[in-house]
Amino acid sequence: MPTTNGKPAKKTTPAPAQLKEDDSQRNEIHSEFKKLVNMSSGEIEKWLKTEESKSVGQDSGDGTSIGAKSGARVAKLLGKDKAKLITADLEHMKKVTGYISRHLAQGPTKSDEETSPWRYSLMNWGHDPLKK
Repeated sequence: MPTTNGKPAKKTTPAPAQLKEDDSQRNEIHSEFKKLVNMSSGEIEKWLKTEESKSVGQDSGDGTSIGAKSGARVAKLLGKDKAKLITADLEHMKKVTGYISRHLAQGPTKSDEETSPWRYSLMNWGHDPLKK
């Protein structure tokens, strides 16, 4: 083991990898995410426990939908300081905003928007289309 002045060297933990893009790209990703994710962490976490949440989405292979897994991550990202976001966080934020934007453009497939799978799926990703 390497030593410093006869004492074992302290192990250091490397800082999380930061996005290589400039601050303007980081700010743009963060801003779009905050604009489209209109549910709070608590609202998302509560929603993900409902049967309605579990009734929609593509299975990720372990019985939980891809959207529900994303929503759980979104809930954590909402509480994270923008300066501490790592590349993987920003990439997920871009994925979330892309999904929400595409899904909003499709609109609900049945007349009862409030209980539609379209709304439930969006809510799994952190966006309630009925929330004003």
